[in-house]
Amino acid sequence: MSGCEGGKKKPLKQPKKQATEMDKEDKAFKQKQKEEQKKLEELKAKAAGKGPLATGGIKKSGKK
Repeated sequence: MSGCEGGKKKPLKQPKKQATEMDKEDKAFKQKQKEEQKKLEELKAKAAGKGPLATGGIKKSGKK
């Protein structure tokens, strides 16, 4: 009976992943994704300042 038996057992350590080398196509793709993300963020910020888009039109009252 040793004192270390009970409780959760620690998982074995995973070997560290090697850094994958990116070629020019991968770098260009990542850069393009970052630019698109920035554009989306800017559009979201611009849209947040305005009111709802579909508020115009004829509103019906509940009275008959």
